[in-house]
Amino acid sequence: MLLAITREVSSNIGGCELSYIDRQPIDVTLARKQHRQYEECLAALGCSLCRLPEQTSLPDSVFLEDTAIVLDELAVITRPGAESRRPETESIAEVLARYRDLVFMKAPETLDGGDVLRLGRTLFIGQSHRSNKAAIRQLGDVLAEFGYSVTGMRVEGCLHLKSAVTQVAADILLLNPDWVDAGSFGRVRFIEVDPGEPYAANALMIGGTVIFPSTYPATRKRLEARGIRVAAVDVSELAKAEGGVTCCSLILDVPAINVSNPAQKASV
Repeated sequence: MLLAITREVSSNIGGCELSYIDRQPIDVTLARKQHRQYEECLAALGCSLCRLPEQTSLPDSVFLEDTAIVLDELAVITRPGAESRRPETESIAEVLARYRDLVFMKAPETLDGGDVLRLGRTLFIGQSHRSNKAAIRQLGDVLAEFGYSVTGMRVEGCLHLKSAVTQVAADILLLNPDWVDAGSFGRVRFIEVDPGEPYAANALMIGGTVIFPSTYPATRKRLEARGIRVAAVDVSELAKAEGGVTCCSLILDVPAINVSNPAQKASV
């Protein structure tokens, strides 16, 4: 069974960290409405939801993907590159400890989960201003005993690796070629984002469906032309905080018995 861990939008999301976009006013009420619709989409695609409450003092906390890397064998609790975000990891570790053994990234290295793209037993890690080379080496050492390989790669012009590339089918990546080198991924096929939609490379694959922002219709047409089923969601307010559809959840396989009472787990 798939479990999707999500968190309510902070009432202070307007104070979020920004790196590549200009700050704009964020309508918190609308952001929460869009986030609920995102959660409803996850549920419609078969995910059991574990909704965590708002963390008012942590503006970016809805983007909980950055706090952990969840694999079948373990979960790695990251050390986010923005100092303001490091307190987010504590409550996520409490939840994930119910389902996985935990490993914690060690200081002073920094790594955001949004910089991690898993393809099979290989983890591609973006070398961004949030994730550094030393953290990539540390992660490689941790995961080697579990049979994973870790490959660092350059990211230019965007916040995270998954701002530039995500998986949309078993053998297809959606990619912005201006931000990441397609040749780094080996023998896989690509769909390039429409040139007028540079931020359209962030998509979330759940089973045979891709959750995708409704604000990028030209790129959506490219996906559907390749036979990819798209579930469109409006996350335009969250995008003002430099967030995407992968950012707002942690997806993991769990035994069905562990999610029999999701409401209880939402008290963390």
